Amino acid sequence: MSQQTITFVTGNAKKLEEVRAIMDAQRAAGVQLPRVEARKLDLPELQGEPELVSAEKCRLAAREVGGAVMVEDTCLCFNALGGLPGPYIKWFLDKLGHDGLNKLLAAYDDKSAYAQCVFAFSAGPDAEPVVFDGRTAGKIVPARGENAFGWDPVFEPDEGNGLTYAQMAKDDKNAISHRRRSLDHLTAYLREHAADVGAQIEHEAAKRAKTLP
Repeated sequence: MSQQTITFVTGNAKKLEEVRAIMDAQRAAGVQLPRVEARKLDLPELQGEPELVSAEKCRLAAREVGGAVMVEDTCLCFNALGGLPGPYIKWFLDKLGHDGLNKLLAAYDDKSAYAQCVFAFSAGPDAEPVVFDGRTAGKIVPARGENAFGWDPVFEPDEGNGLTYAQMAKDDKNAISHRRRSLDHLTAYLREHAADVGAQIEHEAAKRAKTLP
């Protein structure tokens, strides 16, 4: 299965960098994994619970790619706000900035939050997506660290020794991140179901080959 390819549907270079680093570390430890190629698609911006959004995006992506795909949705959830901004964090951050995210919690003593990553995988257009949820608990703090990747400067994970994601070394962040935990579930699934997943990927590849001129 390590010679087969899964398309990671993303246009975010930082996400792709983290995913490749995490999977490369697993390969270095002897884990057999398929290759991952990135591709940007214009998928609709869906609304709803993260697991349902990821599954539906995965279905749409598999149809467009015509093969095995994985998609990812990331959330930042404030416990005092019942889980919001959640999957809408991208737009909240764009409109409010890091300071504005802190101000959302100004009236609350509870600054706790969790970072959530939901990967969905499909072996092809005829396969039902499988969803994997990863979470890291922490709290919202005034921005600290390099302002290079989304909301990392305002999220201080409980396991981060007082550092925000943005202040942590990349390997240290990847060891505890929500993305790492979700991706660990996905790669474990790929290993446990290697034969079935491999057969599905080959089936879809054969179907594509028949339709090519």
